[in-house]
Amino acid sequence: MAKDAKKPAPTVNLRAKLDRIGDYWKPKIIAELNDSYVKLVKLKGEFVWHHHAGEDELFHVLKGRLRIDLPDGPIHLREGELAVIPRGTEHRPVADEEVHVLLLEAKSTVNTGQVRSERTVDAEWI
Repeated sequence: MAKDAKKPAPTVNLRAKLDRIGDYWKPKIIAELNDSYVKLVKLKGEFVWHHHAGEDELFHVLKGRLRIDLPDGPIHLREGELAVIPRGTEHRPVADEEVHVLLLEAKSTVNTGQVRSERTVDAEWI
């Protein structure tokens, strides 16, 4: 192993981590990759319209169905599908039923982007 190489990280059991999440719209960090965090979140209902000026955002649906409203019309994600929302793109995630999502985001990403509200949270490690 090279001198600067990191040890392989332990495996992460997504199901076990999701079982620890009780609140909607509060992402939890489960791993880090370069300058990004891998997060899990449970969603239900509508989120706020927002954008991330400097960061792209990857949504991967693990369970359920997710609609992401965009100015030009919604995209619909089913289990096993993902979408990347490019930086600067106004969007609003909507989950009619509970949805489990894996997010890949820059460490600097704020969940509500440029909007500050009661929905703005700092992601915590689980």
